[in-house]
Amino acid sequence: MQVQLSRDEAWDLLCEWTSSDSLRRHMLAVEAAMRAYAPRFDGDVELWGLTGLLHDLDYERYPNLEDGHPRYALRELEARGYPPELVRAVASHADFLGVSRDSPMEKTLFAVDELSGFILACAYVRPEKLQGMTPKSVKKKLKQPSFAAAVDREELRHGAEQLGVDFDEHFTIVIAALAAKQDELMPADSDPSDGSASRGSGDDTRGSASPGSG
Repeated sequence: MQVQLSRDEAWDLLCEWTSSDSLRRHMLAVEAAMRAYAPRFDGDVELWGLTGLLHDLDYERYPNLEDGHPRYALRELEARGYPPELVRAVASHADFLGVSRDSPMEKTLFAVDELSGFILACAYVRPEKLQGMTPKSVKKKLKQPSFAAAVDREELRHGAEQLGVDFDEHFTIVIAALAAKQDELMPADSDPSDGSASRGSGDDTRGSASPGSG
């Protein structure tokens, strides 16, 4: 039986499975980006938002990409009656599962996942954080191989291309979405080093550094 979408229940589920503040912030960032993009494709804002919020549900518990993430999340979400399109989007953002990205929501999740984390990484080294950030400043960081080194730069570009959005416009949309949530994503007591290490191939960093396609 399909459940009625509830943001409060989705957040409670996320908190049950994820204790890392940085990983929670990453999922909140992806949620914000997904909600910002939904109207562009006539999508259900709540469905898109919760897809972003829950996409890394099981990563903290089951980080092994060979037999863990996101397989446990898929089973949990299915068992709880989440919409099949949400479950499929979570599966499709992990390249290694071989699930094609067909719908605008699936393509958007892939496109904003890695970028959201990279933008947060950029924000942590700026005095004004996300406020006033421009695509130009983010692209400057992209050209520095040592900065958030685990992030696949080509994957960022591929995500925007697959979505059919200009690279700079893509940056602008995601930056604006995250900047609107700066107090939640970058609280004064947040630790940028928490969760910023690489997650490995196809699932790079989370939280203060970057997300990945897993």
